[in-house]
Amino acid sequence: MRELSFTLNGKPCVASIDPSMRFLDMLRDTFGLTGTKEGCGEGECGACTVLLDGEPVVSCLLMAGQVEGHSVITIEGLSENGEMSRIQKAFVEKGAIQCGFCTPGMLLSAKALLDKNPNPTEEEIKRAISGNLCRCTGYKKIVEAIRTAGGCQ
Repeated sequence: MRELSFTLNGKPCVASIDPSMRFLDMLRDTFGLTGTKEGCGEGECGACTVLLDGEPVVSCLLMAGQVEGHSVITIEGLSENGEMSRIQKAFVEKGAIQCGFCTPGMLLSAKALLDKNPNPTEEEIKRAISGNLCRCTGYKKIVEAIRTAGGCQ
Protein backbone atom coordinates (compact mmCIF):
# COMPACT_ATOMS: atom_id res chain seq x y z
CA MET A 1 0.00 0.00 0.00
CA ARG A 2 1.16 3.50 -0.81
CA GLU A 3 -0.32 6.92 -0.28
CA LEU A 4 -1.14 8.65 -3.56
CA SER A 5 -1.86 12.34 -3.95
CA PHE A 6 -3.52 13.66 -7.08
CA THR A 7 -6.37 15.88 -8.20
CA LEU A 8 -9.63 14.12 -9.00
CA ASN A 9 -12.36 16.11 -10.73
CA GLY A 10 -10.85 19.37 -9.55
CA LYS A 11 -10.42 18.38 -5.90
CA PRO A 12 -7.26 17.32 -4.07
CA CYS A 13 -7.34 13.61 -3.35
CA VAL A 14 -5.20 11.37 -1.13
CA ALA A 15 -5.70 7.62 -1.06
CA SER A 16 -3.84 4.66 0.40
CA ILE A 17 -3.76 2.28 -2.56
CA ASP A 18 -1.79 -0.60 -4.01
CA PRO A 19 0.03 1.35 -6.76
CA SER A 20 -0.22 -1.64 -9.12
CA MET A 21 -4.03 -1.56 -9.00
CA ARG A 22 -5.61 -0.53 -12.29
CA PHE A 23 -6.77 3.06 -12.13
CA LEU A 24 -10.14 1.98 -13.53
CA ASP A 25 -10.64 -0.33 -10.53
CA MET A 26 -9.53 2.40 -8.13
CA LEU A 27 -12.08 4.83 -9.57
CA ARG A 28 -14.93 2.34 -9.44
CA ASP A 29 -14.15 0.33 -6.31
CA THR A 30 -12.37 2.82 -4.06
CA PHE A 31 -14.09 6.08 -5.01
CA GLY A 32 -17.43 4.74 -6.25
CA LEU A 33 -17.10 6.62 -9.55
CA THR A 34 -18.90 4.09 -11.71
CA GLY A 35 -19.41 6.35 -14.72
CA THR A 36 -16.08 5.12 -16.06
CA LYS A 37 -16.96 1.83 -17.75
CA GLU A 38 -14.88 -1.26 -18.43
CA GLY A 39 -15.49 -2.49 -21.93
CA CYS A 40 -12.63 -4.62 -23.20
CA GLY A 41 -10.04 -4.30 -20.43
CA GLU A 42 -7.37 -4.13 -23.13
CA GLY A 43 -7.33 -0.45 -24.11
CA GLU A 44 -9.13 -1.04 -27.39
CA CYS A 45 -12.67 0.30 -26.89
CA GLY A 46 -12.27 3.63 -25.05
CA ALA A 47 -15.20 3.04 -22.67
CA CYS A 48 -12.90 3.70 -19.69
CA THR A 49 -11.40 6.94 -21.05
CA VAL A 50 -10.54 9.61 -18.49
CA LEU A 51 -8.54 12.80 -18.86
CA LEU A 52 -5.05 12.77 -17.34
CA ASP A 53 -3.69 16.31 -17.32
CA GLY A 54 -6.18 17.10 -20.08
CA GLU A 55 -5.22 14.18 -22.31
CA PRO A 56 -7.54 11.22 -22.95
CA VAL A 57 -6.17 7.93 -21.60
CA VAL A 58 -7.73 4.52 -21.12
CA SER A 59 -7.89 3.87 -17.40
CA CYS A 60 -7.87 0.08 -17.82
CA LEU A 61 -4.19 0.29 -18.85
CA LEU A 62 -3.21 2.95 -16.30
CA MET A 63 -1.88 1.85 -12.94
CA ALA A 64 -3.05 3.79 -9.89
CA GLY A 65 0.53 4.76 -9.04
CA GLN A 66 0.85 6.55 -12.37
CA VAL A 67 -1.59 9.29 -11.36
CA GLU A 68 0.60 10.52 -8.48
CA GLY A 69 0.84 14.31 -8.74
CA HIS A 70 -1.44 14.50 -11.78
CA SER A 71 -4.92 15.83 -12.46
CA VAL A 72 -7.69 13.42 -13.50
CA ILE A 73 -11.15 14.22 -14.83
CA THR A 74 -13.78 11.49 -15.03
CA ILE A 75 -17.26 11.71 -16.47
CA GLU A 76 -18.51 12.70 -13.01
CA GLY A 77 -16.29 15.78 -13.20
CA LEU A 78 -17.60 16.94 -16.56
CA SER A 79 -20.71 18.71 -15.30
CA GLU A 80 -20.46 22.37 -14.39
CA ASN A 81 -22.03 23.49 -11.08
CA GLY A 82 -24.40 20.53 -11.10
CA GLU A 83 -25.50 21.30 -14.67
CA MET A 84 -24.64 19.30 -17.74
CA SER A 85 -21.71 20.71 -19.68
CA ARG A 86 -22.25 22.06 -23.17
CA ILE A 87 -20.80 18.82 -24.57
CA GLN A 88 -23.26 16.71 -22.58
CA LYS A 89 -26.16 18.94 -23.62
CA ALA A 90 -25.15 18.65 -27.29
CA PHE A 91 -25.04 14.84 -27.04
CA VAL A 92 -28.59 14.84 -25.67
CA GLU A 93 -29.84 17.43 -28.18
CA LYS A 94 -28.40 15.59 -31.19
CA GLY A 95 -29.46 12.10 -30.05
CA ALA A 96 -25.86 10.96 -29.76
CA ILE A 97 -26.65 8.68 -26.82
CA GLN A 98 -28.17 5.28 -27.38
CA CYS A 99 -27.22 2.58 -24.86
CA GLY A 100 -24.83 5.03 -23.18
CA PHE A 101 -21.97 2.61 -22.59
CA CYS A 102 -19.48 4.46 -24.78
CA THR A 103 -20.79 7.91 -23.85
CA PRO A 104 -18.47 8.73 -20.92
CA GLY A 105 -15.36 7.97 -22.98
CA MET A 106 -16.73 9.78 -26.03
CA LEU A 107 -17.57 12.85 -23.97
CA LEU A 108 -14.13 13.02 -22.39
CA SER A 109 -12.38 12.54 -25.72
CA ALA A 110 -14.58 15.32 -27.12
CA LYS A 111 -13.74 17.59 -24.19
CA ALA A 112 -10.01 17.07 -24.71
CA LEU A 113 -10.40 18.00 -28.38
CA LEU A 114 -12.62 21.04 -27.80
CA ASP A 115 -10.37 22.35 -25.02
CA LYS A 116 -7.54 22.49 -27.57
CA ASN A 117 -9.56 23.33 -30.66
CA PRO A 118 -13.04 24.79 -30.15
CA ASN A 119 -13.85 24.68 -33.88
CA PRO A 120 -12.56 21.34 -35.15
CA THR A 121 -13.16 19.98 -38.62
CA GLU A 122 -15.14 16.81 -39.09
CA GLU A 123 -11.88 14.98 -39.79
CA GLU A 124 -10.33 16.30 -36.56
CA ILE A 125 -13.38 15.13 -34.60
CA LYS A 126 -13.23 11.68 -36.16
CA ARG A 127 -9.53 11.44 -35.33
CA ALA A 128 -10.13 12.57 -31.73
CA ILE A 129 -12.77 9.88 -31.10
CA SER A 130 -11.03 7.15 -33.10
CA GLY A 131 -10.10 5.33 -29.88
CA ASN A 132 -13.73 5.15 -28.76
CA LEU A 133 -15.98 2.43 -30.13
CA CYS A 134 -19.76 2.81 -30.35
CA ARG A 135 -22.09 0.05 -31.44
CA CYS A 136 -25.31 2.06 -31.49
CA THR A 137 -25.27 5.47 -33.18
CA GLY A 138 -23.09 4.96 -36.21
CA TYR A 139 -20.99 7.98 -35.16
CA LYS A 140 -22.86 10.52 -37.31
CA LYS A 141 -24.85 11.91 -34.37
CA ILE A 142 -21.77 11.85 -32.14
CA VAL A 143 -19.77 13.90 -34.65
CA GLU A 144 -22.71 16.33 -35.03
CA ALA A 145 -22.93 16.73 -31.26
CA ILE A 146 -19.22 17.49 -30.96
CA ARG A 147 -19.44 20.03 -33.79
CA THR A 148 -22.43 21.67 -32.06
CA ALA A 149 -20.66 21.77 -28.68
CA GLY A 150 -17.67 23.39 -30.34
CA GLY A 151 -19.78 26.05 -31.97
CA CYS A 152 -19.63 24.57 -35.47
CA GLN A 153 -22.97 23.99 -37.16
